[in-house]
Amino acid sequence: MRLNSFKYLVKQGFAGLWFNRVNSFASLCIMTISLLMVGVSVLVSINVNNMIGAIESRNEVIVVIEDGVPENNLTLLGDQLSSNRNVSEVRFYSRDEAWADMQADMSEDEKALFQYMSKNPLPDCYRIRVKDITELSETVGEISQLASVEEVQSPNDFANILISIRNVCAILFSAVTLSLIVVCFVIISNSTRSSVYARRREISIMRYVGASKSFVEIPFFVEGLVIGIVSAAIAFGLTWFAYNEIFNMFSSDVNMLSIFGLTAIIPFESIAVRTAIAYAACGIILSAVGTVISTRKHLKV
Repeated sequence: MRLNSFKYLVKQGFAGLWFNRVNSFASLCIMTISLLMVGVSVLVSINVNNMIGAIESRNEVIVVIEDGVPENNLTLLGDQLSSNRNVSEVRFYSRDEAWADMQADMSEDEKALFQYMSKNPLPDCYRIRVKDITELSETVGEISQLASVEEVQSPNDFANILISIRNVCAILFSAVTLSLIVVCFVIISNSTRSSVYARRREISIMRYVGASKSFVEIPFFVEGLVIGIVSAAIAFGLTWFAYNEIFNMFSSDVNMLSIFGLTAIIPFESIAVRTAIAYAACGIILSAVGTVISTRKHLKV
């Protein structure tokens, strides 16, 4: 196809947007709402998974050390813990530090019960955090086998609950997102089909006078492309505005964020580029490609 012909078809595509502005506006609204539904679902899923991950990362495993372990053995144990592939953080927690923290939380009456105690009854220990909570049991088993370890205390029940919640959320949000994508595609296809159907006579005449399939498809493709890009831009702008408003609302109360684990909400600026690309890609594919698919039905003359 010559360049002049291509330019002409592109102009026809833009002209078609104006001549069929009612259908074009309807398609734009439907596309924008569809992208918003899918985008919001995905963003909520990402943040829920991130929050669960943040809660998981705060799970602490206590490695209780046997009494009378020499200093060099303590250092060796710390190195062994740090070298574990599933351990992200290791901190030595001495018995003196534990005793001071315990007394700080006691009332005066409680402190009186321990004032005659000559020896600190608490053990030295290491406090560690794991990278992957799904491997907690395996990691605890490996640590229990190390020399100088008397006991390993881990929140197994809480870890199992978090794992279950994360799995349920993953299945739920995947199902919702997939369903929304299918519904959006059906709605957009029907909207596009009605627009093409309104111009079926025009398409038939063009085919009868010898116009090629690509000659007929390109203007419709341009219409769909423009609608997809514009709707993606609108959906992105609305998402950015709403996301930042919600983020700022929660950020105004740090205590609320800490209580509900919402400190893990991802700032929109860190995902803005990926969100924009995803919106643009979905808008172009669903609208432009959907338009061409709907057009081909009327090309068989």
